[in-house]
Order: sequence, then structure tokens, then C-alpha cells
Amino acid sequence: MRVLVAGASGVVGHPLVGALRARGHHVSALVRDGARAPEADEAVVADALDRASLLPAVSAARPDVVVHQLTALRLLRDDPAGAFAQTARLRTEGTAHLVEAARAAGARRLVAQSIAFAAAPAGDPVLDEDAPLYVDAPDPGWAATVRAVAELERQVLSGAGLSGLVLRYGTLYGPGTAYARTGGTGQRVLAGKLPLPGGGPGITSFLHVEDAVGAAVAAVESEATGLLHITDDEPATAAEWLPHYARALGAPAPRTVPAAMAPRLLGWFTAHQLTAARGASNGRARTTLGWKPLRPSWRDGLGAR
Repeated sequence: MRVLVAGASGVVGHPLVGALRARGHHVSALVRDGARAPEADEAVVADALDRASLLPAVSAARPDVVVHQLTALRLLRDDPAGAFAQTARLRTEGTAHLVEAARAAGARRLVAQSIAFAAAPAGDPVLDEDAPLYVDAPDPGWAATVRAVAELERQVLSGAGLSGLVLRYGTLYGPGTAYARTGGTGQRVLAGKLPLPGGGPGITSFLHVEDAVGAAVAAVESEATGLLHITDDEPATAAEWLPHYARALGAPAPRTVPAAMAPRLLGWFTAHQLTAARGASNGRARTTLGWKPLRPSWRDGLGAR
């Protein structure tokens, strides 16, 4: 099968190219910078935000399946606001261009990356894919991010002539992520700058990068459509995972602070994740995609060296 991976230089995209090639697929790696392209059957250099360059580049690759792994989150450490703004554009404008390019190239299928932690904080502690997204979050930045996610999902699932599947990844950990020892969150915990607010009732569903790659490979090779949460089997409160993570890093135990102080100390999004976020059930992915995580619990590697 001919597969084009957009965002092939990213944390998931890079190993995904190798995993697909190992399965015998012909893989085109779509990147903005050819110097960052992973080893692939061919490199396709184009900017997803530049429609005029993207359409002929994708057509030349002649993909059967297009995989959308586009984000700008590698900029997160140096320019958080810019990283989120650029990622929102990639999820809206970039998705529109990629859907159009895939159709024009004769692709039959589009698999796209989304997130499993954008649900509104209401209802059960662990939610399925039918739960509403937090498009009206009180923080303007997070509300804009969630609206961009909703628009990406809408476009992928309504792309005329394309079989669309959206993979909502849990909070990624492993090499190259914020939760690696050298990542932003890892460094924050090592410095003792990530406290536990209000007892840490917020729930996170984690996902190792290797399992994100495995799910994307399964998605390429399946005929499944719709929305799927791709997460591990153990949604965890911050009170559970944050002390464990600190111990694994050899960091100081996180201090506790009142929940009311959290937005000022941590920013709205981090405070929300640690105090109010819901987890995500992977039951539908197991049934529909026949996928299960090789690392069923974040305890198997969160903070590992």
C-alpha cells in the first residue's frame, strides 16, 4: 500500500514511517524541511499551510492512504503561544488542504491525529468518544485549541470520497515528549516546580509513543472509521501519577498547594488537567480497531530513563 505520512518528522510521525515500511508499505514522508525527513521510500517537501505547494506534492506521491500527524508542538518549549497557535492553524487550514490534496491524489483513506484530553469536565470520571468537547472552556487559549480539534475531526469525518478515521491520542510519554527526562514537564518536575493542587483529582489517560505508532499502523491497515480514543488501560488521578513520576525521575516529591492557587502558579491548562480533567476510555478502539496498548499502564515507563 502507498502511504503518505504528513508530519513525518514529529514524535509520532518519525517512528511511524519506519513501522509502516517494516510492514511492507511504500511510505512517502511529507515534511517542511527536507533535512528533517526520516528514512522513507521518498521525501515529499511541502508546507501543509501552503495549498499551492501541497496539492501537487501529494498528487505526485499517489497515496492510497494519507496519515495526518501535523502539529507544531516541537516549538512548545521555546514559544508555547506560537506552538499552540501554529498547531491550531495546522488542525484547521492544514487539515482542509490535506483533505483536498488527498482527494485530488485519488487517496481512499485519511487517518488523523487528535487528542483524548479535550472533553468537557462533566459526567463520569472516564469518558468515551461521545462526550462533548470543551469548546466553551473559560480559558481563551484552551477554548481555541479545542475548537481547532473539533474542526479537524469534522473535516476528516466529512471528507467527501474519503474514509476518515480520527485517533485521539492520550497524553504522550516516551522519547521526544514533554514527559521525557529532558522534556518540558520532566524538567519542571525535576526542579520541583509542578505541585499537586487540591489533592490532584484531575484524571490523565497516558499513551506511550510506541503505542501511538502501533495504533496508527493498525488504522492504516483497517477499514474503521469515526473517532477512537487511543490511550492506555489505566486512567490515573494526578495524586497517583505525579508522585510516581517524580520518584522515577529522582525528583523531589511534589508539594501540595490549594486548588485555588493552581491557575496562578501553573497556568489555567495545567491547573485544569491536575484538578478537573476526565480520563478517556479505550474500549471502542479495542473493539473497532483490534488494537491494545503494549504498555497498558503508565507505571510501565513514565519517567523511565
